[in-house]
Amino acid sequence: MSVFELLGMSAGMLALFVAFGVLIGILFGFFGMGGSFLVTPALLVMGYPSRVAVGSGLAFVFGTSVIATLKHRDLGQVDYKLGISMIIGTTVGLEVGKEIVLYLEELGLAGNIISVTYVLLLGGIGLFVTYEALKGGNGGGVSHDVDGDADIDADDIPELAKKIQGYSLPPMITLRGGVKVSLWMILLVAFATGLLSGFLGVGGGFIRMPALFYLIGVPVPIAVGTDLFEIMFSGGIGSFLYAQSGGVDLSIVAPLLAGSALGARVGSAATSIVDEDEIKIYFGLMLLLGALAVAVRQAGNYLGMGVLDYVSLALILGSALMVSGAVLYSAVKSMRAPSAAGSSTAD
Repeated sequence: MSVFELLGMSAGMLALFVAFGVLIGILFGFFGMGGSFLVTPALLVMGYPSRVAVGSGLAFVFGTSVIATLKHRDLGQVDYKLGISMIIGTTVGLEVGKEIVLYLEELGLAGNIISVTYVLLLGGIGLFVTYEALKGGNGGGVSHDVDGDADIDADDIPELAKKIQGYSLPPMITLRGGVKVSLWMILLVAFATGLLSGFLGVGGGFIRMPALFYLIGVPVPIAVGTDLFEIMFSGGIGSFLYAQSGGVDLSIVAPLLAGSALGARVGSAATSIVDEDEIKIYFGLMLLLGALAVAVRQAGNYLGMGVLDYVSLALILGSALMVSGAVLYSAVKSMRAPSAAGSSTAD
């Protein structure tokens, strides 16, 4: 039996999923985010049912997060106390999100509402990240710099996080980096991101990591590592819940994971040689293009113009290709710079 017969898809479709997985893997390895915010809308655009798009997106998140979590654990950048607290809140949010999707499917509204939510969410975060990149800020938590000291100075804590830490609602817990915050606030953030994960089929990393920093005040290195640890569980739990109702298609997940395994190694290697400031604006633009792609698809459905589905898919694939290409280009340029400098010195 050939691999095409086993997965039940054509060679062209298999190659497309593997290639898309490579692009997502590069982004995941470089930015530390699972890429499901591109996978799920892409599956929706390709005509997969909402349940399958969301469930398969979560299964993909689970697979990509396991290896990354082990890497950050070795670096000492996982706060297990915070992670377990997040898992509790996220699990409840996931179940609520899943039930909302199933209910909306019965009403025939799931696809439209999920798509509109994607447009608003990706568009809003894309604008924020792009704005931060243009003004030279911290990029809304997209930093891959997680090798530094995990301690955090009071001046480095966002003002909103300082206010939240000021609410002494027992029980209070102390996190790595000296952060002391109410357990209820952690559970609230976890529930909100879990709800989005279950509803949209995303790991929630592009929301949760900035939330850990801007709302709770967790140092970025710990926020990155703990976020990936939590994504591993939320993705696993979410995909299991959807698999029970037939929402996980392994013929989609398997080639995506195969491609992302290669891409993640490339992206991770690039983090040590590429200045992230060169890439942040592309990341923000990728989110904006993702929002535009879903909006175009919705317009096509409303107007009855099937050709807009292809335009939407091209926007999603093009945005991933653009940012992955920018990472690879910057990596090659950074590697060539020292050799060029050495040649000039020799001359």
